[in-house]
Amino acid sequence: MATPHKKLKDLATTARSLILRSTTAAGTGHPSSSLSATDLMTTLMFGGFFHADIDDPQNPLNDRLIFSKGHAAPLLYALYTMAHKVAEADLLKLRQFGSPLEGHPTMQFPYTEAATGSLGQGLSIGVGMAINGKYLDQVSYRTFVLLGDSEMAEGSVWEAFQLAEHYKLHNLVAILDLNRLGQRGETMYGHNEKVYLRHAEAFGWRVYVIDGHDYEEIAQCYGDALREKEKPVLIIAKTIKGKGVSFIENKLGWHGRALTTEECKLALAELGDVQQSLRGVIFKPPHEDIQKYGGEIHTVETVYNLGDKVATRKAYGENLVALFQKHQNMVVLDAEVSNSTHADIFQKAYPERFFEMFIAEQNMVGAALGLSRRGKLPFVSTFAAFFTRAADQIRMSQYSKSNIKFVGSHAGVSIGEDGASQMGLEDIALFRSLLGAAVFYPADAVAVSKIMQLAADYVGNVYIRTTRKETPVIYKSTETFVVGGSKTLKTSERDFVTVVGAGVTLFEALKAYDILVKEGKFIRVIDLYSIKPLDLVTLKKAASETRAIVTVEDHYEAGGIGEAVAGALSATGAIVHRLAVQKMPRSGKPDELLAYEGINAASIIQKVKSII
Repeated sequence: MATPHKKLKDLATTARSLILRSTTAAGTGHPSSSLSATDLMTTLMFGGFFHADIDDPQNPLNDRLIFSKGHAAPLLYALYTMAHKVAEADLLKLRQFGSPLEGHPTMQFPYTEAATGSLGQGLSIGVGMAINGKYLDQVSYRTFVLLGDSEMAEGSVWEAFQLAEHYKLHNLVAILDLNRLGQRGETMYGHNEKVYLRHAEAFGWRVYVIDGHDYEEIAQCYGDALREKEKPVLIIAKTIKGKGVSFIENKLGWHGRALTTEECKLALAELGDVQQSLRGVIFKPPHEDIQKYGGEIHTVETVYNLGDKVATRKAYGENLVALFQKHQNMVVLDAEVSNSTHADIFQKAYPERFFEMFIAEQNMVGAALGLSRRGKLPFVSTFAAFFTRAADQIRMSQYSKSNIKFVGSHAGVSIGEDGASQMGLEDIALFRSLLGAAVFYPADAVAVSKIMQLAADYVGNVYIRTTRKETPVIYKSTETFVVGGSKTLKTSERDFVTVVGAGVTLFEALKAYDILVKEGKFIRVIDLYSIKPLDLVTLKKAASETRAIVTVEDHYEAGGIGEAVAGALSATGAIVHRLAVQKMPRSGKPDELLAYEGINAASIIQKVKSII
């Protein structure tokens, strides 16, 4: 049964008073941006359109609500205050240290679907959640995303628009709070709703244009959206920033500014008869069965023999299929390079668990976060270089307690002739900087197999770096790998220097060893397959037993393996020499480029002899 419009208006008035009181108490916040969307969100949640068991926020049947315009957090918290889930006393601690009601929504607040605030990302997260509902869990929950008009300038929003149409996500409803004003002035199109209408329809969405303060129009539109069976829905709601407070309505200079105590008193007086104790009801979702994977499980055992030549990128694809036997919540995303990353091997085995995301890496990462938040285990692959396009989405994912496995192929100058644009040379630095993330660089196919199992079991973000060229298998299938481990491949009591390599450069270090040992010069060779966390025990032992450590990596020096090792050993006084990519990369043969950058066997030998 729909809630009467009079009741909705009263609820919205109460919400506005809570927004004003909490932001004024905090002395900071975004009340004007919250006020513009109050009627929209009050009607959604308490008008009978949003269904959730709010005693169980993670219930897989709940509708999902993402505040992509995360600065409207005071509205989100006010809504849950009116739903009996936040005490008023706690609401008035908005933005205080230790309060779960932070400046932008984070996972400290249990009703946050994903951390937002970096604009332009919420719709991609919603795409992931909608894909999960339609194709994986196959349940009828809907994903609602509140968008601000400023963020509509972000390309990632339109990446999400096109993919949502491609997958016919009729269970995705975007609500555009078209309030005209951004942070410094008018948005790109102001109140010209026709521009947004034209753009969204061109992307194949069902689009409605309404007065975002007219309860009858809002309710009618939500009803139509819930009946949609073919297309994703965009509701363009023309609103007034600061709605309800005359002296800030539609005025510049009020973005991100809280009212003073005196201004708040005037604003509350304008609201009229506020029923502070008024509360709303959120309807519960219908019971449905969650679909588990019910197809054929391919019994696959990846076997690699010593000396076999296998590219680690190919081993990645093969081991995706093997890994699914144990982890049937897996889902694989790729950015239209699956025949190079070899994710297509998984696609052929389990097409219903593979989603082509096309050349739109920002949206791919956002969608992966949405899937992760709904309990799936996303493996996400593209060229290592192209993950840098989605650096902000990757950065933001860590604040959502994400569990995403990123796999970057074609890393380093060793990819050869394709040239600098295709070479991942910043990827280790990017992923090392993430809080709690693990970073692996397997050297051979066996290492890939073992590390992918570690990655699947690891709770949190993981990055696995793979190689384009084939490399020989050097590990037996019985070899064990651990998070934070390494392998000492060559060692003796006569070791002068320790050489630390990973991936491609490990084989250069082994070549250098073979040449040096014939000259009576012994080096220790370590495979640092776990770049984060590091094997400090082994590194410290090597530092104490040899004269110096030489790191060699197919990556820029800044943020790479050398910096990681040097930083970890800084307190020991160990001498660490770093060989890394220092020159502007060129096209050429892999061996030519390793020599050009000074990270091949000859360069290692030269450095070792200079130390000895």
